[in-house]
Amino acid sequence: MKIVLTPIGIIHSPYKKKEDIPIRGVFMPQGVGTIEVFEEYEKGLQDVEGFSHLIILYFFHKSKEFSLLGKPFLEDKLHGIFAIRSPHRPNHLGISVVRLLERKGNILKVGEIDVFDGTPLLDIKPYVPKFDERKNVKIGWLEGKLNNQNKS
Repeated sequence: MKIVLTPIGIIHSPYKKKEDIPIRGVFMPQGVGTIEVFEEYEKGLQDVEGFSHLIILYFFHKSKEFSLLGKPFLEDKLHGIFAIRSPHRPNHLGISVVRLLERKGNILKVGEIDVFDGTPLLDIKPYVPKFDERKNVKIGWLEGKLNNQNKS
């Protein structure tokens, strides 16, 4: 089976170097960027401004390798690639939740961005707490490392 994905836009951020990118955008609320949706997809943005947050899917275009094991930031132990959020994945797919600040035509101004500048955008979905938030979650090897911030 062959799967072909076509970028629908480009993500612009202040992060030009890997070491500048925050672990997650929620930890850098002042991180502001823009998402340029290509004009042929602009019509698909209709009604998006009614949402405070968006889920963006993108291609880790700077990642040229992959490994089934990796060490996350501030961790000494190896973990399986599907138990971490490393860009060095078999398909180099990334996902982030961003805060929608403003829409002007095909340009979305977003906060809490945690993506490398120039990253190809693959899709946008609205963040809907009723659909996306989960209660009583387990966070595996991260348990006790995040001050239980992710537990509901």
